[in-house]
Amino acid sequence: MSATPIDEIPKIHEALRASFRKGLTQPIAWRRHQLHQLVRMVQENADALAASLASDLGRPRQEAFMAEIGAVVEKVLISAKKLEEWTKPVQVKNVPDWQKSWSPTIYKGSKGTVLIIAPWNYPMILSLQPLCGAIAAGCCAVIKLSELAPNYGALLAQLLPRYLDQSAYRIVLGEVPEATKLLEFQWDHIFYTGNGRVARIIAAAAAKHLTPLTLELGGKSPVIVDGTFDIALAAKRILWGKINNAGQICVAPDFVLVLQEKQDELTAALKAAYNSFYPEGALNSTSISRIVSDSHHKRLRGLLSRTRGEIVFGGQTDEKKGFEPTVVKNVAEGDSLLEE
Repeated sequence: MSATPIDEIPKIHEALRASFRKGLTQPIAWRRHQLHQLVRMVQENADALAASLASDLGRPRQEAFMAEIGAVVEKVLISAKKLEEWTKPVQVKNVPDWQKSWSPTIYKGSKGTVLIIAPWNYPMILSLQPLCGAIAAGCCAVIKLSELAPNYGALLAQLLPRYLDQSAYRIVLGEVPEATKLLEFQWDHIFYTGNGRVARIIAAAAAKHLTPLTLELGGKSPVIVDGTFDIALAAKRILWGKINNAGQICVAPDFVLVLQEKQDELTAALKAAYNSFYPEGALNSTSISRIVSDSHHKRLRGLLSRTRGEIVFGGQTDEKKGFEPTVVKNVAEGDSLLEE
């Protein structure tokens, strides 16, 4: 994946702002055409997109179509259908009597030129879904893709110019220097998906220009299992939620709170569900993703090696960045597994 030259970034920024000032993105028919082109891009290159996700994340084909490709197509088609509904003026009726003669109306205007900073864990849906929103809203957009998903990034950088208007929508590839350069400029909105540490950097950069932003961040995602619930069904659902993208998703079940007397029953049910999902073991399966990078693989191994809990099953890894779904019980507050 070749990085976008640093000296090209100011030119991209200014070109898109000029396009917006000219009103290029405002006609509804133009927006709908761009949305339909986005759908065509995904549909006509679905196999190549799935292959790029497999290369970057070891993502199974079925999971790629379910979680990213199909979801993007559905979202974009809905947006194209609802453009008139979303953009039409809205009469405000709940006003004092003395203001009714004013006929107060809300007009929905486009913000301008926006910056989308996409993560690596779901690189397709978390780049193209915000782009879909930008197109529907009549905005120009730059997408900064993650360097940890290089095959997807390189593919999208090739495909997007073939389908969408390059005077309104551009891709920037690279690492920290390219992202830092992008954040020097004034944007009309910034949309970032990722972790809190980077979000603070982005928020500080946005504050210099009073730029509004959307931060979609990860965090702890507990599961509470009531003692009266079907334990076997709970275990199956928890495990399914955890194995998607090998747990690399912000809403993956992170830890489970269960009555002490139900803990062993739940762990046994989780093991039974695991055996039914992966009869030959997860590391021998082509139906589970891999950890995105060697550094993240090492980080996860380190967290598990320092736990003071009891490993019930799993915990095995391989040199292909595979990591078995792992259940640890009797985890106390302050344990390494609760650090992140």
